[in-house]
Amino acid sequence: MILIDGKKEAAKLREELKQEVLGLKNNFKKVPGLTVILIGEMAPSQIYVRNKEKSAREVGLKSEVIKYPESIEEKIVLEKIKELNKDDTVSGILVQLPLPKHIDKQKVIETISPHKDVDGLHPMNVGNLSSGYQGSIPCTPLGCYLLIKNVEPNLSGKKAVMIGRSNLNGKAMAQLLLQEDCTVTITHSKTKNLKAECLAADIIVAAVGITELVKGDWVKKDAIVIDVGINKTEKGIVGDVAFDEVSKVAKALTPVPGGVGPMTIACLLKNTIECFKRTQK
Repeated sequence: MILIDGKKEAAKLREELKQEVLGLKNNFKKVPGLTVILIGEMAPSQIYVRNKEKSAREVGLKSEVIKYPESIEEKIVLEKIKELNKDDTVSGILVQLPLPKHIDKQKVIETISPHKDVDGLHPMNVGNLSSGYQGSIPCTPLGCYLLIKNVEPNLSGKKAVMIGRSNLNGKAMAQLLLQEDCTVTITHSKTKNLKAECLAADIIVAAVGITELVKGDWVKKDAIVIDVGINKTEKGIVGDVAFDEVSKVAKALTPVPGGVGPMTIACLLKNTIECFKRTQK
C-alpha cells in the first residue's frame, strides 16, 4: 500500500511555489499578498491561521493577519473586506471560518471580490468550477485532487465516491473529478446502503466527520482512499476512515493527521499566487 504523505507533497509544492514567487518578483517587482481576517479566540482557527501565515512567509508571499474580537460588528468586517478588495498589494483575502453567530457567512463570502477569493467559495468561483472555467478552487478539494493525481495520473473512467456534500469539500471535489472523466457519486447521511456505494468505488473521498466510518470491508482492493475527516477521540485525532483496516486493502491511503491538512495550506498559497497572476495579465 502507498501511504500518501501529505507533509512531503506539501513541502514539494511549497518549494515549487517559492521558485514561482521569485520569478514573479523579478518580472513584476512585487510579490503576491495574502490577508487573513480572524474573528474571535477559537483555538483551532488560531492554529490554522498561524500555520497559514508561517507557510505564506516561507514561500515569499506578503502575509497579513487582521484580528477582531468575537463581538465585532458585521458591518466593520464587511467594510474592511471592501477596503482590501481595492488594495493592489492584496492578491488574496481569506476570512477564517467558522464565524460568530451574529455574522452572516454568505454576506461575508459574497463581499470578497471573486478575483481575490482564495477559498474558492464565492458563488462566481463555484459557478466557474462547475462550468469548467478558470477561477479559484476550494483549497481542501484541490489538495485532495493533487494527492490523487500523484498516485494515479489517468483517472478517466474511474468511479469516484464522495462521502459528504459540503461546499468546502464534497461538491467541489465532485466537479474536479468530473473534469477528469470520472463517474462521480456524492453520498451523505441520507444515502441508503453507503457501504455498497463505497465498495463499487475506485476512489473514495471521506469528508463527513464521523469517526472511522469507512471500514476495511467497505473498500474494494486497490481503491485510492482520501481521508479528510478530523475527529477528536481519546486515542487522539483520527479520520473518517478506519486506517488499520483500510490500509490492508487500499492501493493508497492518506493518514490523519499528516495527509490532506498540509496540502490544504499549500493550495491556499497556490491560489493566492494564481489570483496575483490573473490580475497582472
